[in-house]
Amino acid sequence: MSTADHRKLNVLFILHLPPPVHGAAIANNYIKNSQLINNDHNTDYVSLATNTVLAETGKGSIKKVFKFLSILGKVVKLISTKKYDLCYLSLTANGPAFYKDIIVVSLLKLTNKKILYHFHNKGVALAKQTKINNLLYRFAFKNTQSILLSKYLYSDIDKFVNEKQVFYCSYGIPASTIDIQNKPQKNTNNPKVSLLYLSNMMIEKGVYVLLEACVLLKKSNVPFICNFVGGWVDITPGEFENFVMENNLSEHVFAHGPKYAEEKLNFFNNADVFVFPTFYHYEAFPLVNLEAMQHGLPIISTTEGGIPDMISEGETGFLIPRKNAEELANKIQYFIDNPDMAKVMGAKGKEHFDARFTIDNFEKNISKIISEAGSKAIQN
Repeated sequence: MSTADHRKLNVLFILHLPPPVHGAAIANNYIKNSQLINNDHNTDYVSLATNTVLAETGKGSIKKVFKFLSILGKVVKLISTKKYDLCYLSLTANGPAFYKDIIVVSLLKLTNKKILYHFHNKGVALAKQTKINNLLYRFAFKNTQSILLSKYLYSDIDKFVNEKQVFYCSYGIPASTIDIQNKPQKNTNNPKVSLLYLSNMMIEKGVYVLLEACVLLKKSNVPFICNFVGGWVDITPGEFENFVMENNLSEHVFAHGPKYAEEKLNFFNNADVFVFPTFYHYEAFPLVNLEAMQHGLPIISTTEGGIPDMISEGETGFLIPRKNAEELANKIQYFIDNPDMAKVMGAKGKEHFDARFTIDNFEKNISKIISEAGSKAIQN
């Protein structure tokens, strides 16, 4: 049975789909493949992605221009041949991609389409306060509705958007193959606490903040290992290894590159604490924290973006100030000194995940929002 109390809505989804693989693309792929959403509504999909690898993001090329023109052609063909009640658009908050997306917005507005934005990142408030940017944002947001991942992100767009036009929907992810109750037991003969960082190897994701914390822990003669899992972006393997060697961390710190499926699962299985000290300026609602919660790990992260909506301070983990290696080391030390609390917080995090952040919850919430937004758009 449809979630909506009225006829099915005709919805055009214009969104970023993999490749490349990043949080927004993963979440959008969940939407595209959702049986619930596609049963509740009549749907068409157009991918906004113009590059295939993360390293190409923000870099112009003739190939990307032609790709974007092809995307515009698909949008024009669909909106000129079908009647849509709502156009869902995963609008980029700022930067070159925003200017590209505003062309799509203009096409939709010129044909009087009702728009529902879904922000997977943040950055409107960070954009330069130029006259042209202010005009573009006012144009983009006028007579539209928006989905944000957390109430903590509303301040990013409050200059241009009345909160009455905003819906909130946190991410959800599919069930893992791991059974927390029967999770493989670690080797009790190894007293070292196992820390896990799993994300792209980027400066703003907090790689060096965690490395500096590891330096402090080593000076305190704390038994630990720290595994870094993720693809190299603005940090090279050589730069990482140089830091490790210069600070005598070779017995404590290991970089493994990107891992997937069972290999990634093994790192979660063997970790005691998940650490994600991000200060990435576009960070909104990182899926890696949800994965860690799903796997029963306590989390040490930051107050960036919507992360405070994910982690209950002192119950499922800790939130530390951005770029604060000393405080990060202190929180890691807490879990080393209180291993039972690490297990308690991890279990509470799993309960919190099951209650709020499953893929079923995400799909139901998105479908409901589309129905409500579509009804408001039709009435107006």
